[in-house]
Amino acid sequence: MQYFEWYYPADGSLWKKLTEEAKQLSDLGITAVWTPPACKGEKGKESRGYDIYDFYDLGEFNQKGTIRTKYGTKEEYIRMIETLHQNNLQVYADVVLNHLAGADETEKVWVRKMNPESNTEFISEPFQIEAATRFTYPGRAKKYSSFTWDYHCFSGVGCDEGSKEEGVYNILNEYGETWEEVIGNDKDNYDFLMLSDIEYRNQAVREELKKWGKWYHETASFDGVRLDALKHITPSFPIEWLDYMRDTANVDLVAIGEYWTATKLDMMQKYVEVTKGRIQLFDAPLHYNFSSASNCGSTYDLRTIFNKTFVSKHPSLAVTFVDNHDTQPIQSLESCVKTWFKPMAYALILLRQEGYPCIFYADFYGAKYEDKGRDGKHYKINLPIIKEIKKLLVLRKKYAYGEQKDYFDNQNCIGWIRMGNEEGLGCVVLLSNDAKSKKKMEVGKRYAGKKFIDFLHPHAEEITIDADGTGYFHVKEKSVSVWILKEE
Repeated sequence: MQYFEWYYPADGSLWKKLTEEAKQLSDLGITAVWTPPACKGEKGKESRGYDIYDFYDLGEFNQKGTIRTKYGTKEEYIRMIETLHQNNLQVYADVVLNHLAGADETEKVWVRKMNPESNTEFISEPFQIEAATRFTYPGRAKKYSSFTWDYHCFSGVGCDEGSKEEGVYNILNEYGETWEEVIGNDKDNYDFLMLSDIEYRNQAVREELKKWGKWYHETASFDGVRLDALKHITPSFPIEWLDYMRDTANVDLVAIGEYWTATKLDMMQKYVEVTKGRIQLFDAPLHYNFSSASNCGSTYDLRTIFNKTFVSKHPSLAVTFVDNHDTQPIQSLESCVKTWFKPMAYALILLRQEGYPCIFYADFYGAKYEDKGRDGKHYKINLPIIKEIKKLLVLRKKYAYGEQKDYFDNQNCIGWIRMGNEEGLGCVVLLSNDAKSKKKMEVGKRYAGKKFIDFLHPHAEEITIDADGTGYFHVKEKSVSVWILKEE
């Protein structure tokens, strides 16, 4: 489970809430929790953690006007991890390695301004700006690390602090006038994303972040990492960092990366090749298929739901999801899946063999918030609880086992059978994005004469399997049904 959403209250309660919810989540069948960035951000108590300021401040030092972070204190964070482990839950820490924010001092730095559409076309001659590139962390007073970040540690910044003019400024340092090579073709080069972009050609930076990673794991004992913004980081460093972490900290450290793209599956596959499968990736193309299906309604061909998805090419490396903190309404990558389709989408990630499914906090708990959209208008958002998720988790835990037999044979109604094995019973899943429907499906002669019931709709009529081991399974209009063997 992704245990946060963008608008979670900035009241310091998240670590405590997760501590209290640990047993319930484990009992439901959640096995791992992805937590938000724990490091102090530029905006202090209001920071979601992606505007990272101090890697070593987990809510311990009085910096940026606060000791705690948005989510709580360091002590509460450590206690939360201990409680999750006691309840057989792994913890995946969100790690931001692309940039820093909120420098303690500015520096006079030579730069060239770039065309932000390409990031490679110079639109100025070299000139000096005031750059937010010197991080001295006076509130921490060199505890844990005496490393000082300065302009040698960054390849670019997004603002001239003197004039307050925003843009893409390439820092002219000992590494030249070029960005680092990254994998992607959204722009001519997409190394620079925002804020103060970390320079990984600086060996001292690489060593400091490896040292920090070791300290972080020794301090927090997490089981895995979610790596932010991988498309904007030269892939050689995540490889180096992970190899170091797995050698010195935890050989089984899970790594899940955000390589965000709607359609460029070839770039994701190239990233897998370059990193040699060291990092699992979120299946953003599948999310966009879900979003499209929810917006198109009955005109969407459900048989194509897995077309051009990461899970279809790399099922063991794909982390499947429905929505996240970036795709929720009025966020930067807004592409949310409409409520009516979410039960079907969750069935598609939770009850199939392929992929490692991730549930979104806002779908599990609901969310209410207000904010301005990109159009400048004010919006009130109410995301409802998707009540089917808990039942789908039960089904995954007890029934979604064994061989998978697909019935992707109708544009508006698809299904599959999990045949069951020694680990658990099987189930029959049926989805419709149009009218109520039925499908003849074969579960096997061992079930001849047996009855099946719809676990999600307990008042639906029962189905009796014929002598050939087949039955006509039903699904309601724009719904999902999961049929299981009726206990005698």
